[in-house]
Amino acid sequence: MARKGEASTHLYGEPRKFDPKFRGPIHNRHCTDIICCVIFIVVILGYIALGVVAWVHGDPRKVIYPTDSYGQFCGQRDTLNENKTILFYFNILKCASPVVLINLQCPTTQLCVSKCPDRFATYIDVQASYRYRPDQWNYFRQFCKPGFNNPRKSVAQVLRDEDCPSMIIPSRPFLKRCFPDFSTKNGVLTVANQTTFKDGRGKTRNVTDLREAANGLFIAMMLSLLFLVLLRFTAGVLFWIFIFGVIGIIGYGIWHCYWEYDHLKGIPGSDLTVYDIGFQTDFKVYLQLRQTWLAFMIILCGVEVIIILMLIFLRNRIRIAIALLKEGSRAIGYIMSTLFYPIITFLLIAICISYWAVTAVFLATSGEPVYKVMANQTLCKYANLTCNPETFNTTNVTKLCPGAQCTFAFYGGEGLYHKYIFIFQLANAFVFLWLVNFAIALGQCTLAGAFASYYWAYRKPADIPLWPLFSSFGRAIRYHTGSLAFGALILAIVQLIRVILEYLDHKLKGTQNSFTRFLLCCLKCCFWCLEKFLKFINRNAYIMIAIYGKNFCTSAKEAFFLLMRNVVRVAVLDKVTDFLLFLGKILVAGGVGVLAFFFFTQRIPVFAQEVPMLNYYWVPLLTVIIGSYLVAHGFFSVYAMCVDTLFLCFCEDLERNDGSTAKPYFMSASLHRILGKKKLSPKKAVG
Repeated sequence: MARKGEASTHLYGEPRKFDPKFRGPIHNRHCTDIICCVIFIVVILGYIALGVVAWVHGDPRKVIYPTDSYGQFCGQRDTLNENKTILFYFNILKCASPVVLINLQCPTTQLCVSKCPDRFATYIDVQASYRYRPDQWNYFRQFCKPGFNNPRKSVAQVLRDEDCPSMIIPSRPFLKRCFPDFSTKNGVLTVANQTTFKDGRGKTRNVTDLREAANGLFIAMMLSLLFLVLLRFTAGVLFWIFIFGVIGIIGYGIWHCYWEYDHLKGIPGSDLTVYDIGFQTDFKVYLQLRQTWLAFMIILCGVEVIIILMLIFLRNRIRIAIALLKEGSRAIGYIMSTLFYPIITFLLIAICISYWAVTAVFLATSGEPVYKVMANQTLCKYANLTCNPETFNTTNVTKLCPGAQCTFAFYGGEGLYHKYIFIFQLANAFVFLWLVNFAIALGQCTLAGAFASYYWAYRKPADIPLWPLFSSFGRAIRYHTGSLAFGALILAIVQLIRVILEYLDHKLKGTQNSFTRFLLCCLKCCFWCLEKFLKFINRNAYIMIAIYGKNFCTSAKEAFFLLMRNVVRVAVLDKVTDFLLFLGKILVAGGVGVLAFFFFTQRIPVFAQEVPMLNYYWVPLLTVIIGSYLVAHGFFSVYAMCVDTLFLCFCEDLERNDGSTAKPYFMSASLHRILGKKKLSPKKAVG
């Protein structure tokens, strides 16, 4: 009877056998997934043809003249917008929504205005002061929907109905659209070409403090670079310092929360709850409540306990993980060019984004203008019906529906080409996703091949091939374009489905019932999980492709089986390395965030005189923290790919070799010691 371990081995394939000729990424390989490669090339040629067709039929000048949410041109003669030539977005951040990939429209209210806002103001502050500062209310109201003048309407209802924007910020027109204006003048950061501005309460504020946010990002970049340099020499010690550093930072946060909680005892109003004071834009109001600091303290205590328990129960796995991370630092140290490869990936993705954007704009403007009746839907039965602006005033619609207008709605038409514009936009979005995922796959496969060359070199760095990164890139392009395109295709399909679900959710918003909302939410959640799983499988498949040169399906299967044969290490050790890298990112972002907090709250005596008075210091503080984390994440991406590659090689090394003189391990001496293996004699040179 077969033993349980043997049954498990057969279930997930046979372990790798010892091969005395194996020296890492094989050089004698052949092209893989040729059919997918041909399809990929044909799709690219078709994508170019689509761009040409869009170029011939499109007119980007139509996009230059913006239209508001009512379909009216800004600055159009004989309309209410005749003197309003600029488009204002209620929330320009929503332009980053996936819906834009297909719709090419920001899912936020858009309004034609005569000029962009030149000050900071929030609706809550302006509404609260409209009685004694009517000038501020009148100024803010021009950025609300036409005809809105009801300051007594609750803030929640105004923001829900999008009668007014929640906030306006200094902006300047660009392509006849209002964009936040952050520029530099004589080395000083300015907003709306000014070094000072007035907020919603009329108080003068200085904007040079925003320069400190940029300084914080620069500090984060330098800390990340310093981290990579220190890893080269003191990876083990440095990671333990990082671990206890994070514990110390959280511990300080717990102590500070308790001190604030105890300090507020007895102060009038400090015992109020968040429910009592409601929503406030001034974050300092919440910091004056004992309940806020108690909640912060409880959350930080929970995080601290979880980290400490993980360190206690996973200490042995952490030692192996640190050894792998140390090995990764050596690999990057020997192949420093890998740190610069992400620039190539960035350029490829930038080209894809540019081509998609240009093609989408030309497609969106390749139809004939369609006009519809703009009127009250409950009072006018002709509302939303198509109309002809040249003959509209001669029809009975204006008599039956007083105030009705024939306004621009969108570009389309009844022609065969125009009916398929939406399909063309969908194809444009799909190929864009495919190309972006291919660029990422190419980078992962290239880096994996370079780092695998390092691991399978027994004498390091003597046995490392010359120009390993360039050689790996050449192999990936020459032999495995089809395999990389195959993996990118699967991921692009799932991402396109997610975009379509977001599009449907946006289109059905307000009309869907509870079951529809629940179904869409479940589908979006399932496809999000599926995308994460596919990214994990693809990443490991590209590593196997870089090493053995097999097709995508075979590589994905072998990578999956290898991981399942080492499921304990995958579940613990691999995730521990991710956890340690995450702690490194948190330490960089947290360290810069603590410095920024002390700086903006004037708690550093040396710089106290240089810090401007801020009403909302948490805005630049959050900018520094989030930006620092993103900067650290960018530098750590290469390191993460290195560790993943070395981990798979490490698992195969344990299967191929047994540590004997005939079958020595390729792993480093530190991993030998951690695994309890004695140091073996140097391998004899092969004649």
